[in-house]
Amino acid sequence: MTDKAFEDDAPRPGSALREAWRAGYGAVEARADFLAGITVGVVAIPLAMALAIATGVPPQHGLYTAIVASVVIGLAGGSRVNISGPTAAFVVILLPIVHDYGLGGLLLATLMAGGILVALGLARAGRLIEYIPYPVTVGFTAGIGVVIATLQLKDLLGLPVGELEGHYLDKVVVLAGALPAVDWADFAVGGFALGLLILWPRLRIPLPGYLMALIAGSAAAWLAGQLVPGFGVETIGSRFTYELDGVTGHGIPPSPPMPVLPWHLPGPDGEPLVLSFGLIRELIGPALAIAILGAIESLLCAVVADGIAGTRHNPNTELLGQGLGNIAAPLFGGIPATAAIARTAANIRAGGRSPVSAVVHAATIMAVLLFLTPLLAHVPMSVLAAILIMVAWNMSDAPHFARLLRIAPRSDVLVLLVCFGLTVLFDMVLAVGVGVALAGALFIRRATELTGTQLVSTQSHERLAHLPPEVAVYDINGPLFFGAAEKAVKIMHRLDKNVRVVIIDMSGVSMVDITGLMALRSLLDQLGHDRVGVVVAGLSPELVRPFRRAGIRPRHGRLVYARDLGAAAHKALDLVSAST
Repeated sequence: MTDKAFEDDAPRPGSALREAWRAGYGAVEARADFLAGITVGVVAIPLAMALAIATGVPPQHGLYTAIVASVVIGLAGGSRVNISGPTAAFVVILLPIVHDYGLGGLLLATLMAGGILVALGLARAGRLIEYIPYPVTVGFTAGIGVVIATLQLKDLLGLPVGELEGHYLDKVVVLAGALPAVDWADFAVGGFALGLLILWPRLRIPLPGYLMALIAGSAAAWLAGQLVPGFGVETIGSRFTYELDGVTGHGIPPSPPMPVLPWHLPGPDGEPLVLSFGLIRELIGPALAIAILGAIESLLCAVVADGIAGTRHNPNTELLGQGLGNIAAPLFGGIPATAAIARTAANIRAGGRSPVSAVVHAATIMAVLLFLTPLLAHVPMSVLAAILIMVAWNMSDAPHFARLLRIAPRSDVLVLLVCFGLTVLFDMVLAVGVGVALAGALFIRRATELTGTQLVSTQSHERLAHLPPEVAVYDINGPLFFGAAEKAVKIMHRLDKNVRVVIIDMSGVSMVDITGLMALRSLLDQLGHDRVGVVVAGLSPELVRPFRRAGIRPRHGRLVYARDLGAAAHKALDLVSAST
């Protein structure tokens, strides 16, 4: 496979599709993509519906997202095998948006987030994902999993509570207070579906577990309703209604996604939104949160997919594709979308080789939407809740989380727990911001500890043994930056009064920032004032220009440079002779 399309990571819409074509695309590849697309489409149907409901919108909007966004992102993006659609990670940030701004506000925020993602792609920000520490990613992902699982208890247990508001602990209190009113019919069906999902991987049957849980759970609820008097569960059809061509129906409308302007859809009061600058200003924060999470999720998914499929993605093109998909989706009633590891892994395992499988995946969902929606109306809400609980468990990856707590350094454990706790108790955006800042602060602390300056004994060094007592040699090791600069030069401010020349060995200095340069310049000014000559030894070529720009240049009799300690010793002797 050639990588010409990815040499400089420039954003090129459709580069993944062109790369798949250049690699050789024929009947064999087309058949593999067709079968993979159908497989992942079947997997995506229950997930798309469940995630839309968890977000606070009717289930058809999840299907619209999977249809529109996956096609646009697949054809325009930078990953050959990513499958995009609604994801569980979005639930915790979308639910408050729906509560505050309604469906119309959510779709408008999605449109704005798409624009932000396009801008990130054009700005070549795709590599920024590499600067998010691993404990931050694991921490907020596990936190999102806990929040999602907790929110699904309402439908799994059939609890008679309204919309859960407030922070996490407030929701837990409400759920705990409603536990005596558990609906045992809902719990029995949901528990059956959850048990099936847990046991399904052990059965080694080559069928999607989510689909089997959906079918088996719905069939069990229908059969129990026929055999047990008074047995009934809440379903998609009993909770959601729609109006199509003047006729009110129950469940999901049997129609394709139609063009719609987000601000024509209901706001929090059920009335169409009023588009205004004030509303856009209020939605900038939510849109930025959607864009950040979408970028993180899609790029992480692309990295994982590359590892499984042996492909290579273009991160900036992927961001551009994600942006275009999130601009297109809300114009057809879709909610935020990003690449999902569950669907992408299913696509790879089923043989998907190019973005064509994403198009077939969308066509599969479209066919179900047009012809099988009467059956979807009978799906119990508790079954969808069970599916989401399993999704939450998989994304939290509790065994891996526990292992990191055991093996990671204490500073990383602190970052992990802080991100996890903030995600659960407050929100993901705060968790990521604080986590990155905390990880950065701890890194600076560790880097500072690695930087130090020591006085070198000339008698124990072969190339320095002939130096007189008037020459002092100091060795600086580590990065000379704002966190360590003062510490590194402080020892050289207190010289013995007999010292006339100082050799500063900087061969171990890997980088220097303006703080380090200013600290060195201050030191050199003081030494010059005290008539002490300085020899800078071992300065790497990369640091010469910053030194010159900072005004740290050779000065006759005061400051000279040497390529190594041996040359520095000879120049130090010359300075000693000149000073006597």
